Amino acid sequence: MAELTALESLIEMGFPRGRAEKALALTGNQGIEAAMDWLMEHEDDPDVDEPLETPLGHILGREPTSSEQGGLEGSGSAAGEGKPVLSEEERQEQTKRMLELVAQKQREREEREEREALERERQRRRQGQELSAARQRLQEDEMRRAAEERRREKAEELAARQRVREKIERDKAERAKKYGGSVGSQPPPVAPEPGPVPSSPSQEPPTKREYDQCRIQVRLPDGTSLTQTFRAREQLAAVRLYVELHRGEELGGGQDPVQLLSGFPRRAFSEADMERPLQELGLVPSAVLIVAKKCPS
Repeated sequence: MAELTALESLIEMGFPRGRAEKALALTGNQGIEAAMDWLMEHEDDPDVDEPLETPLGHILGREPTSSEQGGLEGSGSAAGEGKPVLSEEERQEQTKRMLELVAQKQREREEREEREALERERQRRRQGQELSAARQRLQEDEMRRAAEERRREKAEELAARQRVREKIERDKAERAKKYGGSVGSQPPPVAPEPGPVPSSPSQEPPTKREYDQCRIQVRLPDGTSLTQTFRAREQLAAVRLYVELHRGEELGGGQDPVQLLSGFPRRAFSEADMERPLQELGLVPSAVLIVAKKCPS
């Protein structure tokens, strides 16, 4: 029983003549299976239907044989002279075998593509997990750096507060050393200035030596007040230092200097007054002071 040629079989299975000829030429006329594999692998190529421009011998690296030339040149006619013509039943049987072969190739191709798709999905998931892990490590590093920065700022804040407390203690120690001696070693008393304590002009102010402590109420600009007891021989600078330590953010957070004012009569204390004891300023045994922001010089 005569069989169809490879070209005729490919055309019988529905492949365009140009593609069938190109597949046979590029596979070196190695058979219908090789040509079918090429056609199925390159069916989506944009130039699959373009005719071959290079001679067959150049493609295969050799000169084409007479049978190959006959297969390409005589593709429009019968396979050769004197070749028996197949009956309709034989042609159908041969076409059926070719279609089964095509179906098998298609299944193999689909299985291969499915395996490749699964592999790509595994790679995508693996890359996603690696990216997620890298992102989590980055977030943990940022959180760790932020925590270290907060600890550093807290330590600096505690150190600054410690320095302020040490300064206050040093100032108190210096004042105690300067004014904490015996009564005979105290400087000569200075005539007291009129203060808000006397109830009448004729009343004599109390003797300063009769009071060892002084109760000072300080009114802040926001309406709140501070109350503290000082020794009568302490300087007015001690009161200002106490206010600068305990005032709130509204006065500059312990950084801007403040100025102290008396209420009645209204008086603004100068830097020279800060070195004078409270009893010399007429603030003993108690007084009310007003705090105002002091403009930097």
